[in-house]
Amino acid sequence: MIGRKLTERLTRDGRLGKREISRLTLHDVVTPQGGTTPFPVEIKTGDFVGADAAAALVAGKPDVIFHLAAVVSGEAEADFEKGYRINLDGTRHLLEAIRAIGGGYRPRVVFSSSIAVYGAPFPASIGDEFLSAPLTSYGTQKAICELLLTDYTRRGFIDGIGIRLPTICVRPGLPNKAASGFFSNIIREPLAGKEAILPVNEAVRHWHASPRSAIGFLTHAAALESELIGPRRNFNMPGLSVTVEEQLAALKSVAGATVVARIRREPDATIAGIVSNWPQNFDARRAIALGFTAAEKTFADIIRIHIDDELHGAFVH
Repeated sequence: MIGRKLTERLTRDGRLGKREISRLTLHDVVTPQGGTTPFPVEIKTGDFVGADAAAALVAGKPDVIFHLAAVVSGEAEADFEKGYRINLDGTRHLLEAIRAIGGGYRPRVVFSSSIAVYGAPFPASIGDEFLSAPLTSYGTQKAICELLLTDYTRRGFIDGIGIRLPTICVRPGLPNKAASGFFSNIIREPLAGKEAILPVNEAVRHWHASPRSAIGFLTHAAALESELIGPRRNFNMPGLSVTVEEQLAALKSVAGATVVARIRREPDATIAGIVSNWPQNFDARRAIALGFTAAEKTFADIIRIHIDDELHGAFVH
């Protein structure tokens, strides 16, 4: 989803920062959609975890690499081997493929990390300096990759920046295997006239940003001058800290009580256990100082962005 929206943004803008885009390569495990673009687009499909596959992807020496590939949280927890093979080994193969080119090749690598790199117990607000001690396999894999990103940058092999994305809400499309998926489901499905399941208590608090914000974070990270980033290469992104109860109140204010009534409470101990180990509120001052900004001020704004971007301004009352 983020890759598709990022492609749409790059195609529309035709540039990253001050530099025009001359070509674009899209790669996914399913065939990505390129659409109409003002520049050549190469489409590649397959599993990128092998060393040969990673080498083929960077053979053309792209200036900027957006590394979004990952097995999401719930699936990484359910399938231990797959999570490490994709999230950790795949990233290491990509970085090694870049290093093997040598000759001064040093691309900007934008890595989509996660707030899951942190583990309980938490302070009231988590800054970038807070201990990275994840309590899930997914968070552990992301934390290791953050360290690799920093070390490969320090050694001059890449020019990396990691952005710890909030939970992206509202995600369009079908539900995925992310443990956080219900945060989007309880908004997206009712707006589409469908029933949604709420598996956790309404007092659960979480950190959110819209897909529109996520794309803004990625493109801003790609264009930042390396000297401004400094040696600490991973950043908490801006977002909103809200409870599920506040989510539902925002949905009611935007769409009405009939829409909210389509949500059914069905507790899930596994999901509740995973979510209970996630942080709830962040201090993103380092990112904000570098110009990272969110597209929304309230959770109602997030809902309206979904309605505008995905539902063409209309929903099922």
